Amino acid sequence: MTMKLKERSAGSASANSRRSPPDAVGRRGLSQTQVALALVAPALLLYAVVLLYPLVASLWVGLFDRSLVRPGSEFVGLQNVQDVLSEDFVGLLSRTLVFASGATVLPFLVAFGLALLLNQGIRGQGALRGILLFPWILPGVVVSFLWLWIFNPNNGVLNGALRELGLIEENLNVFTSPWQSMLLVIVAKSWQTFPWVMVMMLAGLQAVPRDLLEAVSADGGGTLRRFWHVTLPSLRGIIFTVLLLELLWNFQHFEMIWVLTRGGPAGATTTFSVELYETAFQSFDLGRAGAVGILWMAVLSIPVWLFTKYGDRRVG
Repeated sequence: MTMKLKERSAGSASANSRRSPPDAVGRRGLSQTQVALALVAPALLLYAVVLLYPLVASLWVGLFDRSLVRPGSEFVGLQNVQDVLSEDFVGLLSRTLVFASGATVLPFLVAFGLALLLNQGIRGQGALRGILLFPWILPGVVVSFLWLWIFNPNNGVLNGALRELGLIEENLNVFTSPWQSMLLVIVAKSWQTFPWVMVMMLAGLQAVPRDLLEAVSADGGGTLRRFWHVTLPSLRGIIFTVLLLELLWNFQHFEMIWVLTRGGPAGATTTFSVELYETAFQSFDLGRAGAVGILWMAVLSIPVWLFTKYGDRRVG
């Protein structure tokens, strides 16, 4: 009996010793949850100060009649939003979608083709890859002035080359044509963007399972069949992510459009970003600019919702 009591007391002491470290940790310092919150707090504070507060403040301004040239403000609710919708909102949205879609699809097609070429192991692919990355490292303003010089109607490179080839007698001025101006900003933005897309697609191509490609080849499948049944399905996740991110970024793009066309001619290249800038800093109407921002955010929430809903499924 005495031996059994000793064994029971030893077992309970051992159990208490196993439970004591967490209690001791709790008495000595912070719990794991508190430590995690302490580590995340600086990032959350930075996010709130740099992103969340300016976003909420700018949207809140859209509910007031407020100007940069006169003091005070008056709460008007959604009147500013109604005013923007009653004007040329459909045209503004369509121009933004044209630019964002064109500046997403065009560089993707160019980049995908170049990635397929570089993935074949051609001679000098390292040097070629470095050369193709050059547009990506240039600032957007520098790229804009480069294309502005190329398409200059008086002494631009394009007009000079066309005159030398005898294709034109008078200089072309793409800045006076609505569709040519839109094409110009799409081409300029695509030239700067395609290297990033190319790198992403090349990384995806190098991760395609080689055994599947060899199995299709052994089964008598050619290049087209390998691409359609192995390569493309393996890349669907990265294709979805790249296209959606590019669409979101292009939807918000500003500097290249502003430097090249300033939204002209006659508003033909005026997108949401240009409209908001002109309203706030040229017309000095902060309330209407905030309303443009509200509608801008509402439209952007659609692709963001699609990404959060289908992104993991596509990547998987």
